[in-house]
Amino acid sequence: MGNSIWICRICILWVFCVPYIVLASFTPQDCFFIDCGGSKVMKLGDGRVFKPDSGNSNVGLSPDSHAVISDPQVAISDDLFLYSSARVFRAKSTYTISTNQIGRHWLRLYFYPFENPYYDVKSAVFSVVANGITLMYRFSFSNSSKIAPVLKEYVVDLSGTSSKRLSLTLSPFNGSIAFINGIEVVSLPNKQFPSSAMPVPSGPEVEIPPHVAFETAYRVNMGGPLLTPKNDSLWRTWEPDKPYLVNTASARNVSGNPRLIKYPDGVSIEIAPNWVYCTAQEMADANVSDQTFNISWEFAVEHGFTYLIRMHFCDFVSRTLNTLVFNVYINRKSAIDSFDPSSKTMELSAAYFIDFVANLSKGSNRILVQVGPPTLRNFPSNAILNGLEIMKMSNPSGSLDGNFPADFIVSKRPSKKNWVVLAISSASAGFAILVLISVAFFLYLRRICLKKPKDQCSSWLPVPTHVGNSDSKVSIGSSTSTAYSLGLNRILAFSEICKATKNFDESLVLGVGGFGKVYRGVLENETLVAVKRGNPRSRQGFTEFRTEIEMLSKLRHRHLVSLIGYCEELNERILVYEYMAGGPLRKHLYGSNLQPLTWKQRLEICIGAAKGLHYLHTGAAESIIHRDVKTTNILLDENLTAKVADFGLSKLGPTLDQTHVSTAVKGSFGYLDPEYYRRQQLTEKSDVYSFGVVLMEVLCARPAINPALPREQVNIAEWAMNWQKKGKLEKIIDPHLIGSINLKSLRKFGETAEKCLAEYGTERPTMGDVLWNLEYALQLQEACIQTVSAENSANYIPEIPEWLPQTEPGSNGDVGGAHAMSDREFDVASSGVFSQLMDPKGR
Repeated sequence: MGNSIWICRICILWVFCVPYIVLASFTPQDCFFIDCGGSKVMKLGDGRVFKPDSGNSNVGLSPDSHAVISDPQVAISDDLFLYSSARVFRAKSTYTISTNQIGRHWLRLYFYPFENPYYDVKSAVFSVVANGITLMYRFSFSNSSKIAPVLKEYVVDLSGTSSKRLSLTLSPFNGSIAFINGIEVVSLPNKQFPSSAMPVPSGPEVEIPPHVAFETAYRVNMGGPLLTPKNDSLWRTWEPDKPYLVNTASARNVSGNPRLIKYPDGVSIEIAPNWVYCTAQEMADANVSDQTFNISWEFAVEHGFTYLIRMHFCDFVSRTLNTLVFNVYINRKSAIDSFDPSSKTMELSAAYFIDFVANLSKGSNRILVQVGPPTLRNFPSNAILNGLEIMKMSNPSGSLDGNFPADFIVSKRPSKKNWVVLAISSASAGFAILVLISVAFFLYLRRICLKKPKDQCSSWLPVPTHVGNSDSKVSIGSSTSTAYSLGLNRILAFSEICKATKNFDESLVLGVGGFGKVYRGVLENETLVAVKRGNPRSRQGFTEFRTEIEMLSKLRHRHLVSLIGYCEELNERILVYEYMAGGPLRKHLYGSNLQPLTWKQRLEICIGAAKGLHYLHTGAAESIIHRDVKTTNILLDENLTAKVADFGLSKLGPTLDQTHVSTAVKGSFGYLDPEYYRRQQLTEKSDVYSFGVVLMEVLCARPAINPALPREQVNIAEWAMNWQKKGKLEKIIDPHLIGSINLKSLRKFGETAEKCLAEYGTERPTMGDVLWNLEYALQLQEACIQTVSAENSANYIPEIPEWLPQTEPGSNGDVGGAHAMSDREFDVASSGVFSQLMDPKGR
């Protein structure tokens, strides 16, 4: 309902306020819109008029080029007409565009390799240089699985040229061709880009030389819709921020009236349209007294470059000045502390922006932007961001694509004589190198064969050799084991997996996760297996795949799912596990028609999972932190024996001289340790917290997070702990347990969960202590069954006819309704966490 209201509000504002979006005071002196290869003038709905490149008095074109037009039967909309024609070049060629002024200009290049009977445009490989700046190096569509139009947007400076002109050179690579569909050159307003910016981490301002070129990496409208060139006076596109939100539950969309947005001195409407400033993402209401999470956006970028990051703010959410104060972080470094937008503008609903410079020369390929509450907690917990722009800056070599200077790309080809000499020399050198490589490879193979038994298969990962303190009934694999032994993780052929799963028959699908689909399969030796096939479009990729193999190759335990083998063939990433007939624990708690678990069964399952986690923390050769403990990662076999699964996010724990592991926050929303989230410091106690959420989920038979419930019940840990502190945990248990659960056993279970969910890791028990307490709770349950009749015992929780309405005032009492919720999961790289405020007591 909330989303529907927001969408309606957006639509109403859109209809009535578009005229206010496009108003602008700036009229560019240079506006060149060029249809490459086209034959007629074409006008777009946003006011741009594209003219053919041939016969254009302002455009100089190399003579050895060819105009190419797509199949006329292909329907081309007004917005895509540019892609219906192209200019093709067989040799290095240059567009020369005469401009009216010097300074910085937008340069937008359009590419789309449509089908053509004369040129294989899709296979074209070429480079592009503009006024000495390398824009693209060996660009090609040939490796793209899905062909779609590409728009590249740059900012280039014309001040260094002897005349007012832009030279755009396209250079085919190694006998290929070059092509382009359209070109835009638009002059920029003064001071659109800064001469200096604040560095991250903080320090003296960094100077930005005027000759530096920019490439638009991202331009994002936080909390608002897609803005097209029709809504921007500089014909820019602003995309919605949802794809980049690390955790959508941590933020909510807010919007104001575009007509009320003010532009104070120093901020023009060309900086960003008012539609950007009238929408934002702000901190979602977590329904807790102490909100400490950040809103996070993550962007993939190319390492080795410096990036200009422009953040747009407009406080239209406050009623008075100086009440919205928050922190801003870039790549986990503080960018601004205790930032108050209204203190900069001295009024509400006023546009403001800040520029930062971040250097990614140390190998990082991600930019993480975060806003969150200030360290000083005398302000309300809230933070906003209205818009964001990330621009790549050209490097000292004058390049925006790798380290290739323009001179290297556009240099003249050697003469024919020199070419022959060069070819012969290269061939000779290549032959010599090939001989040396062959000899080295032969010696390497000979050495390996002398050291290794002939019947031992080589493997991508070493055969596991660890033997720990395990109560496992499965023997450890050895060099004499057969290929089908569960002790050996063998490499499986893709054809073998196809046969086992009947070519991935959809009727054999057991479930779908973030990594991909899981199929039931049967190997040649009649072994039942679960086959997890990676989805190439999944965000979980090679890192999780390799981590899963490396972790499970070291581990063997009765309460850990065994990895039988894996396949990495034909771009496939497939993991093969032992088959768990019972499926995930969650399926037995809610969302299915399975027989409800008894209290004894639930305790035994929790004990089994605790044993598996305890082994990870203390029994393996190196301490391992699972990092994603939840009910979908606890699987059951046909006897309901619990086994912990999914080690794709696992990390080695701290060594003896460490207290924690510093790492990026990953896990699942609703289960994430709040202390780990705040400090990015991972310990075994983070698993303990997640397991505490699992315990409450087992007791109440409802999801960890259920947005459909009343606010006080959304988060199970928060809700259950409120009842635990009142000593009335029995009020919220699964109705199927009423009349069969021993009260002392329940109290011990509740105390254990409460300690697991302590706010700070030092206050939480170890998994060994958790295991001991759960076994004691089981003993209390079994002892009462053996000595007292359930029907007459005062030690049992009796039937409570009115138990559902006995919830907190204001609640609708709909506890059982959670059983029908879908299996919705929020897997995140960094997520907002609900605070758990508790008073832990000793056992």
